[in-house]
Amino acid sequence: MGTASVAAAGTALGADGPHPAVRPLLAAVWALSALLLTAVWAARSVHWRHHRDQARAHLLDPAVAPFYGCAAMAPLAVGIGALGPGRDVLGERAAVPVAAVLFALGCVLAVAAAVVVPYLLIVRHRTPPGSASPVWLLPLVAPMVAAAFGPLLAVELPPGDGRRTLLVTSLGLAGASALATLTVLPLVAARLIHHGPLPLALTPSLFLVLGPLGQSTTAAGQLADALPGRPYADLLAVVYGVPVMGFALLWLVLAGALVIRAVRRGLPFTLGWWAFTFPVGTCVTGAAALAHRTGLDALSAVAVALYVLLVTAWAVAGLRTVRGLLGGTLLSAPPSATAR
Repeated sequence: MGTASVAAAGTALGADGPHPAVRPLLAAVWALSALLLTAVWAARSVHWRHHRDQARAHLLDPAVAPFYGCAAMAPLAVGIGALGPGRDVLGERAAVPVAAVLFALGCVLAVAAAVVVPYLLIVRHRTPPGSASPVWLLPLVAPMVAAAFGPLLAVELPPGDGRRTLLVTSLGLAGASALATLTVLPLVAARLIHHGPLPLALTPSLFLVLGPLGQSTTAAGQLADALPGRPYADLLAVVYGVPVMGFALLWLVLAGALVIRAVRRGLPFTLGWWAFTFPVGTCVTGAAALAHRTGLDALSAVAVALYVLLVTAWAVAGLRTVRGLLGGTLLSAPPSATAR
């Protein structure tokens, strides 16, 4: 997801798209994300086939189950890129069918994750009061990623019922995700205010809050682009997107301050550091969509600054992940301590 967001967000920058010299780099990054998606899905399939008991235990673990939202967002993130830099890799004829398959798969998984994980949280998981985590947002933001993807695919269809159905479905997915997110965000904020900072290793998860904020702003812009000749769509995209992006930037500063605090206290590297990538990427595309719609250079500057942050976070997380895999530290059992 983080790798795919680097390619997709880079494509969103600038009114005329990326500079021709950058296009091959973005295409290469997208190709890497597609290869990583294939490898991860193959590994998960083997795991479910040969270790079904452990896979079910993960689903019934309240700390692990929300990450099934990533399984839904991953094909959607790669599929969005297939309609952007992926065209240079797949070719014009193959890009749309590949994107359509990934969209269909991602939509099914997104809806399933958004229903099954909260159901298990209510029926099977037992979480004490004040334990709300930003990780709970993962299955809820997955439908919003699909909602941002749908309009991109809809414009590839001829006018008619198919296109309208896809746009209405995208709008419904956006509404479901936004309202579900509104039920969880206050719980996360209350947990931080009443119980203090998260444990060190979980601190990067604060960046996950940016996901629904940036992705919903992106979805609003994509839906407006897919409805040409309807001025109210542009107006609604701006009226919704500007306040939400403002809150996203406020949260970014707050989360960044808490991450700096955690670093000073010995923040260990975990795969949770990838939370610094995809959520920031959604803010890049959201800010770029607003800049395109309003024509404000200030918003373009925000999008560029966020993209620099995204690429930096992606490079750091990627290098640390490779080093951890080669050294075996990421494959060992995690420490049991929850030091603050």
